[in-house]
Amino acid sequence: MTLPVPLQRPLNHQIARAFYRAAWWLLTPIVPFYLSRRARRRKEDPARISERHGVTNLQRPRGPLVWVHGASVGESLSALALIERLLKEREDLFVLVTTGTVTSAELMESRLPARAFHQYAPIDHPLYVRRFLAHWRPDAVLWFESEFWPNLLVQTQKLHVPMALLNARMSESSFDNWLRHKWAIAPILKGFQVCLAQNKRITEMLVQLGADQAQTSGNLKYVAGALPDAAEERQALAQLIGDRPGVLAAQTIAPEEEIMGSVHQSLETAHPGLLTIIAPRHPERGNDIRTLLEAMGLKVSQRSRREEIAPDTQIYLADTMGELGIFYRLCDVVFLGRSLVEGGGSNSLEPARLGCATVQGPHTENFSEITSYLMQERALEQVADAADLETRIDALLKDKEARTTLAQAAQAAADKGDEILTLVTEAVLPMIPQSDDAEVSDAYA
Repeated sequence: MTLPVPLQRPLNHQIARAFYRAAWWLLTPIVPFYLSRRARRRKEDPARISERHGVTNLQRPRGPLVWVHGASVGESLSALALIERLLKEREDLFVLVTTGTVTSAELMESRLPARAFHQYAPIDHPLYVRRFLAHWRPDAVLWFESEFWPNLLVQTQKLHVPMALLNARMSESSFDNWLRHKWAIAPILKGFQVCLAQNKRITEMLVQLGADQAQTSGNLKYVAGALPDAAEERQALAQLIGDRPGVLAAQTIAPEEEIMGSVHQSLETAHPGLLTIIAPRHPERGNDIRTLLEAMGLKVSQRSRREEIAPDTQIYLADTMGELGIFYRLCDVVFLGRSLVEGGGSNSLEPARLGCATVQGPHTENFSEITSYLMQERALEQVADAADLETRIDALLKDKEARTTLAQAAQAAADKGDEILTLVTEAVLPMIPQSDDAEVSDAYA
C-alpha cells in the first residue's frame, strides 16, 4: 500500500532514525576496537578514551553550563572569542567545550579561559550520548558550523535544552544533497532556536532546508582572538635569530615542506643568513620532515627535540603544538600552507591578526570567503605555484616598505569583526538561564 504523500516523508524520517540507532547498537562490541586502533594511530588520546563513551572524571560545576561543540581545530577556534565574551558578560557561567580530534583537544587545553574546560565529544551511540547528557546537564548548547550528529542533536532536543547553530556553513554540493533529503534535515534544523549563518547564501540554503529563523551573522573566524604568545620563549628565540631574515611556513602539508626547502636553497645567496621556520599542520610528522630536509642537504634544528637555532641552522622545524603565535610574531614573511596542493587552505586571518605579510597558494576552498575578503582589502598575496611563491618571498624580503604595507593592511582587515561578535553574543545570551532558574535543569530529572 502507498501512503499519502504527506505521510511518506515523516515515516521515512522515523525509519531512518530507528535504523541509525539500531546500527549503533549492533556496532557496540566493535567500538572499543575501533577506538583502540585510532589511539594506536595517534588519532585518539588513550588516557581519555572513556570520554568517547560519555564517561568523565570531572564534576559538573554548580551554575549555568553552556555546552559548545566544534568538530575540529577550525570550529573550536571560531568559538574562542565568543566563549570569552559570554564568560565576561555572565560571571556565573561555565562553558564545556567538546571536540573530536586530538589536535583540537590539545589546542583547547592551552587556550580556554577560566571557567571553560574541554572534553572529547561522545561517539554518537545512544548509550554514550545519554551518559554524556545525564552527567553534564547543559543549560544551552551552541553547535558550530556543519557537523551534525543525529543522536546528540535529537536527544538534546528531547530534553528541551535551547540550542543554537552558529557560524553555519554549507557547500553548494551539500545543499543539493540535503535538498533531496529535506525530510531528514528539516526536523534537525527546526530544533535550533537560533540559527546564524556565515553569509547570505548559506542563510538562503538553511531557510530552504527548514531553518525558518535562520539569519546572517557573518563569519566568526573574523573575530577569533589572536593566537597566544609566550613572551619569554619568543624573546629567547629572537635573541638566537638576531638580525637574520626570517620566513615562516605555517600549517604545511606534504609536499610543501620539500617546496620550502627548495625555496630556501634558491634564496639564501640573495638573503645571507636566511632562516626558514617550518611549522607543519601535523607536528607528529616532524621526524619524517626532518629526514626529508636533511636528505636535501639542509641543516635542520628541531624544536620537539629541544635543539636551539644555531648560526648554521637553515631550517628550524617548529613541530610543537600551541606555539604558532610565537612564530607568526618572529618572521618577516609568512607562507600559509595547505594551499599549494589540494588541502583546502588554512585560516589566513590568524597571521593577519598579528600583522604578518602573508602569501598563500591557490587552494583555499575551506576558507574561500576569508581569502576573498583579505584579497579585496589588499591584505594577502596569492601565488599560483611553487615558482611564483619563490618570486614573491624574494620580493617581500627585499622590499621592507612592501612588507609593511601588506602587514598593516592585514591588521586593519582583521580588526573589522567586532560587530559580528556583538551580534552573535546578543543572540545567544537570552538562551542561557540565570543561576536561580531551575526550569531547564528539571528536564534531566
